[in-house]
Amino acid sequence: MPKMKSHRGAAKRFKVTGSGKVVKNHSYKSHILEKKSAKRKRKLRHAEVAAKADFDRVKRMLPYS
Repeated sequence: MPKMKSHRGAAKRFKVTGSGKVVKNHSYKSHILEKKSAKRKRKLRHAEVAAKADFDRVKRMLPYS
């Protein structure tokens, strides 16, 4: 049986930690930044653990991670 392919869009957006959690970057940090407060932009820098509701979908798109 051939190897399964990773969903390349998902592979660029999500990482799986050593313990198996899915980590993603925040959205809303690419443009129209002038009106957003410094505190809000600073909080958007850091990655966060993805929601449990999305976990199964992401793991299916990244079969070998």
